[in-house]
Amino acid sequence: MKYENESLSLENGLDKEWIITNGIGGYSSSTIIGANTRKYHGLLVAPLMPPGNRQLILSKVDEALEIEGKTYNLYTNVCKNNISDGYKYLKKFEKEYIPIFTFQVEDTIIKKFICLEHGKNTVGIYYYIKNGEKASKLTLAPIVNFRGFHNTNTNENFVIKQEIENNKVKIVIDNNSQYPIYTYVSEGRYIKHDYDIFRNMYYIEEEKRGQGAIENHVVPGVYEIDIEPEEEKYITFVCSLEQNIEEINAKDLINKEIIRLSTIIYNTDLLDEKKKESKDVDYINLVKNFIIATDNFVVYRPSFALYTLIAGYPWFLDWGRDTLISFEGVLLKTRRFSEAKEVLLTCIRDVKYGLVPNGYSGYDSRPLYNSVDASLLLFEEVKKFLKYTNEYEWIKENIYPTLIKIMNAYQTRIDIDGNNIFMDEDSLISSGTENIQNTWMDAKIGDFVVTPRNGKAVEVNSLWYNALKIMEELTILLRGKTEAKKYGELAKKCKKSFNEKFYNKRRKALYDVLGDSKIRPNQLFALSLSYPVIDVNSDIAKEILDTVEKKLLTPYGLRTLAKGEPGYREKYEGDMIKRDMSYHQGVIWPWLLGLYYDTLRNMYKAEKNKQEKKKLETKILEFKAKTKETFVKEMNTGKSVGSICELYDTDNKKYRPQGTIAQAWSVGEVFRIII
Repeated sequence: MKYENESLSLENGLDKEWIITNGIGGYSSSTIIGANTRKYHGLLVAPLMPPGNRQLILSKVDEALEIEGKTYNLYTNVCKNNISDGYKYLKKFEKEYIPIFTFQVEDTIIKKFICLEHGKNTVGIYYYIKNGEKASKLTLAPIVNFRGFHNTNTNENFVIKQEIENNKVKIVIDNNSQYPIYTYVSEGRYIKHDYDIFRNMYYIEEEKRGQGAIENHVVPGVYEIDIEPEEEKYITFVCSLEQNIEEINAKDLINKEIIRLSTIIYNTDLLDEKKKESKDVDYINLVKNFIIATDNFVVYRPSFALYTLIAGYPWFLDWGRDTLISFEGVLLKTRRFSEAKEVLLTCIRDVKYGLVPNGYSGYDSRPLYNSVDASLLLFEEVKKFLKYTNEYEWIKENIYPTLIKIMNAYQTRIDIDGNNIFMDEDSLISSGTENIQNTWMDAKIGDFVVTPRNGKAVEVNSLWYNALKIMEELTILLRGKTEAKKYGELAKKCKKSFNEKFYNKRRKALYDVLGDSKIRPNQLFALSLSYPVIDVNSDIAKEILDTVEKKLLTPYGLRTLAKGEPGYREKYEGDMIKRDMSYHQGVIWPWLLGLYYDTLRNMYKAEKNKQEKKKLETKILEFKAKTKETFVKEMNTGKSVGSICELYDTDNKKYRPQGTIAQAWSVGEVFRIII
């Protein structure tokens, strides 16, 4: 991904964002011109309880170059009534493995490379300076903070204590002595500042979201580096919560990260030299970019001693539902089977009364149980794991006992945290209440439920049938047909009830929840899983697909509600109340393309007529090509450089990206479709 000249204008530069991560929930993120437009932006956002309790540590480093008494500010900052113009000296922004900024002032070139140390709360910035004919002085001003990344320090004046040892500085902000901040520069001199407050940084994106958009930071001091005429210099700047930062060379940090990512890419076998496409430069770049994008979500939870998946950046942690939907694209497609095992163990670690946690508190790692579907999604991903690895013995020893517990719990009743999950007399699963929403469409404003889906939801019962069939299959292999029989018999009852009750003949679709005839994408779960509860070669299946294609399908994903339905919203905008009102009410989610893709594949496998099979094959190939075209362009020229956003608006086919700038299930599902 590369931006030059006009693409680095102020308007375009403020709109496009990048992110790199450190494998424990921390990250570095900003715009392609280096201006922070979110409270979540920063060069070091560090989890104090990985991956949770994330704190903004280093907002940015502002550079200035002085030549013969004239100062050129290379930074771009947005304040309410002023925007500094350092972007005018920015000639190029690139991102493959890491972000690289290239500035030019007169005949001096400055390159800035940003890299995080994997597994540590450390950011390194590597500067390469090729000076021109005149002597110059480079000034580096670290702009620091210490606050939760969901908050802003408005009107904060900061209490700063510094200990200076040559070019290494220990900084304690507001008496947070448990977490001192360390900065270091490989050469030059440090000049301490007192009461140097950066006042009123303005976050454009937060204003759009109805959030606090003004913040103060502090500049503890600046580093000055003298550069001789025609001199080439290599400078390391490090900011960290680790003490030994003077031992870190930013160039070595970058090389280690490139090697780490290159090893992951190599181990996928997707670029095997024996494969014809591996000689295609576009294909190579496609694979590399997507694997780097997937790696952002793979993080380690030290308190569990296990890997997990972050749902999305910048603000989400690991969510059970999102983890399982992302699982194949992020971990199996990339052949990260060791991490995949640990993620499955994370999913079952805190199962309670049959419920896989939907998430963990960012402050105390307390499990949160507000999901009816995460436990059922586990069965589908176990089956996929076995398809890729054939490790039945590992599943038998580590996962299968939990699957039994889940089966038993769903057949009785689960009322933890008011989930109200039970199997009714018709063998279908009912869940939730008027005030408790536990499907993926879970937006609430206080006690007001935006998308009421309590009762018998279509995707929950599709997943329930699928789980019963997978359990039958596994039990036959692991314990014999006699014990498996109960799951098979229950699956038959479930399928019979589902087919009798969920089909809406008038609308040629499935009820979203029994009694709710709105057209939503959740009905595709009935056709897309390993064991579809609706026969995929039936006329009903074709009607469902036709309805979805006409009313929900777009190049960027599926609408969450058909246009014309009550409550339909085309845009995700405004304050949080307005956004929650539109979250699942029409705006587009890319991950839903995975359901559509799997539906087409299931139909193709089941089709006996050669002519119809050929039509389906053509449709699948065309869909894959269109999806590839859409999202390769999006990753290269869209809002999120090198990743895929959470949502897209659907008004007038503008498809504006919204929500998180990097969403695991968006990246994972698109990746497995196009590769």
